[in-house]
Amino acid sequence: MTTPLRRSELAVPAANEHMFAKAAACGADLVFLDLEDATPVALKERSRELAVSALTELDWGRTARAIRINGLDTEWCHDDIIEVVTRAGRDLDTIVVPKARTARDVWWVDVLLTQLETKLGLSRPIRLEVLIEEVEGLANAEAIAAASPRVDALIFGVGDFSLSQGARVDTNFVPLGDYPGDFWHYARAKVIVAARIAGVLAIDAPYPDYGDLAGYERDARRASLLGYSGKWAIHPSQIEVANTVYSPTPEEIALAQRNLAAYRAAEADGRGAVGVDGVLVDAAHVKMAMATLARAAQIDPDRYGKAISA
Repeated sequence: MTTPLRRSELAVPAANEHMFAKAAACGADLVFLDLEDATPVALKERSRELAVSALTELDWGRTARAIRINGLDTEWCHDDIIEVVTRAGRDLDTIVVPKARTARDVWWVDVLLTQLETKLGLSRPIRLEVLIEEVEGLANAEAIAAASPRVDALIFGVGDFSLSQGARVDTNFVPLGDYPGDFWHYARAKVIVAARIAGVLAIDAPYPDYGDLAGYERDARRASLLGYSGKWAIHPSQIEVANTVYSPTPEEIALAQRNLAAYRAAEADGRGAVGVDGVLVDAAHVKMAMATLARAAQIDPDRYGKAISA
């Protein structure tokens, strides 16, 4: 399975039909129609109808199509999966599973999807992304990440996690008082480690203050440094920022190409490690370079597609 590109993931309320066409053309790597928190109780069933129409009728281009189902402890979850997959399964790439507490939660969704795919004759398995937004889920993050071969990513859900932890934060999930260091570092670090152990992506939390693009970019860059592959967006204005932050820079690509070329030249001369401008380049650096160039090729295959095979 090829690792998907998930620099930006846009949340769209499944009840807000007027937003769908713009979302489909927004340039996000993934858009999910939210049947959960962004949909009021009175519109839960109607929102499924709207989501099915959007998935099957709109041109989504290269954007992955997803829904976020309601929690497994609600009366709506079962029908979210059955109704949307039955009517739009061929046009649905991913299901976002909220509030996972144990691996069993992911297993349950996997089994139900397997049954539906067999019944409906769907040849392409629907993928999963799983929200870590409960303290129990964080404690079990490693098992959750490895619970199903369908899992593409763990997502750090800071909003509900704040409530689960009992954190005293504002509406942007920033601590209400002075706190030394990064308030969410432990949770972010545990999610990225669990994701990497399982060989899946880690996606960073939303940033509700969509008028503060500088703050959004700061949060995205910090998560990127830890190894996160993308970030949620709750407004289209955040998408370009996320796509830029989670893409290799021209300088990173040039350095990767230079180091790879130097190492291969040394290898051809019967040497291993080599010095490049006074800096050691060995097999570990080659792996880093290959990862950078592979990501660049995924984003722009026409320009960088041959870089890692040249």
